[in-house]
Amino acid sequence: MPGTSLQGDRLRPLGELAAADVAPLVGILFDIDDTVTLHGRIVPAAFDAMARARDAGLRMVPVTGRPAGWVDHIARMWPVDGVVGENGGLWFHMGRGPDGVVKLQRRFLQPEAERALNRARLEAVREAVVREVPGCAIASDQPYRELDLAVDFCEDVPAMGDEAIDRIVGVFDRFGATSKVSSIHVNGWFGVFDKLSGFERLAADLGVTAAPPAWAYIGDSANDAPMFAHFPVSVGVANVDAFLPRIPVWPRFRTAGEGGYGFTQLVDRILELRG
Repeated sequence: MPGTSLQGDRLRPLGELAAADVAPLVGILFDIDDTVTLHGRIVPAAFDAMARARDAGLRMVPVTGRPAGWVDHIARMWPVDGVVGENGGLWFHMGRGPDGVVKLQRRFLQPEAERALNRARLEAVREAVVREVPGCAIASDQPYRELDLAVDFCEDVPAMGDEAIDRIVGVFDRFGATSKVSSIHVNGWFGVFDKLSGFERLAADLGVTAAPPAWAYIGDSANDAPMFAHFPVSVGVANVDAFLPRIPVWPRFRTAGEGGYGFTQLVDRILELRG
């Protein structure tokens, strides 16, 4: 059964976002796939919106299920203040090291030995899920991952339905792994973390508040659930509708646009209200 928003049984249109909601904001947290992208490609207006928001003094932080390899690139090259990846298991940002030089700071919840052990444990899950759920595949970005296993159900394979997604989740459950469903993958890992805990660790490293009123969050799928439940300014892009049955607490607001177009609408609305 679907959940509900914190304010009732409906998603409020973005036009109801008020100046009082955005006045405390120090930054915007956002998912990547199908939130700043659409149909697998970044929306140019969304990338521009990141830069405009940052120029206006807001911190910008992607919080994604994508792998360490992607996070390395994004933290270096995008107009962002840091990146949380692999659903909270790692967080990278540009900062001064002990030698005083500004360079990429790479942080992991689990030490390398534990990560290696867990990757070995995930090999059995990999074999089982491919064998038991025909049509799925190991995600093409798997070689760049440090902590989790990503199973593709619609990115590079023909789209699979809810029954197949549930079967993938069931394999992870049987092996005692945590799993989360994104708009393209089922990600699973050994250990306890999620997008929210990863962001809180990044905020501590950056020396900024992680208080819920200080941040807006925008996403599109079930692995965004901890963020939707935690932040008062929580927003789903229009395509969140497909995942509402999997989200126990819905976002408070919903954009009219899908993917990166919805993300751009949120940035524009926040900047308008703060202007």
